[in-house]
Amino acid sequence: MLVHASLKSIGWVEGGPRAVISALRQVVGGSGNVVMPTGTEENSLTSRRHRARIAAMTPDQARRYRREMPPFDKNTTPSGMGMISEALRTADGAVRSDHPQSSFGAIGPDAGHLMADHQLKCHLGEYSPLAKLYKIDAQVLMIGVGYRACTAFHLAEYRYRESPPSTEYSCAVIVNGLRQWIAYEDVVLDDEDFEEIGETLNRDRGSFVKKGHVGEAESLLVPLVQTVDHAKGWMDQYRA
Repeated sequence: MLVHASLKSIGWVEGGPRAVISALRQVVGGSGNVVMPTGTEENSLTSRRHRARIAAMTPDQARRYRREMPPFDKNTTPSGMGMISEALRTADGAVRSDHPQSSFGAIGPDAGHLMADHQLKCHLGEYSPLAKLYKIDAQVLMIGVGYRACTAFHLAEYRYRESPPSTEYSCAVIVNGLRQWIAYEDVVLDDEDFEEIGETLNRDRGSFVKKGHVGEAESLLVPLVQTVDHAKGWMDQYRA
């Protein structure tokens, strides 16, 4: 199960985010896996979070901030995706993928396999955990978040055309024990139309969209394969 969740939307939870992770583990059972994005969008020179962080800085302050940005370390760098995601990252037996900007974390018997071989030049495509989750027909659970948070739609961005638009990314990493900035090219990731895609998913594929509540949070459960395929078809028709 691929989970996107907002603790604030759920409301007060006895035991906090770790209790949410414990509940999710109980839901999937001993043979199931819980996967969450544990990405670090701020580890970038071009992301929205980075641009927002430096918006009020002087050029000198921005350069100093970039010089001092810590490199990604999958074992110690906190998740940038919220308190529940961080609770999963630090849970006993959790495994995290290697990507310095778009990592995932997982717990369960297949966690090691699902998180392995997440390639640098493939944030959320065929060489990411998303493609593996597609192959095993995973479910996507969204707790108190909208479709804009649905990372499954990003997999469709790699598939809706043979050569989707690409751009250059950069991030701080550790190479041979030293901090370095590296640059690479990958598919353009654009979630601006994800809510619109989600509306059409609810309307046209409503039979497989299950709605409910987790605490106070409005929640959705959808099959990842049909969700990605629907988004791929929508992008093929409406994206330039």
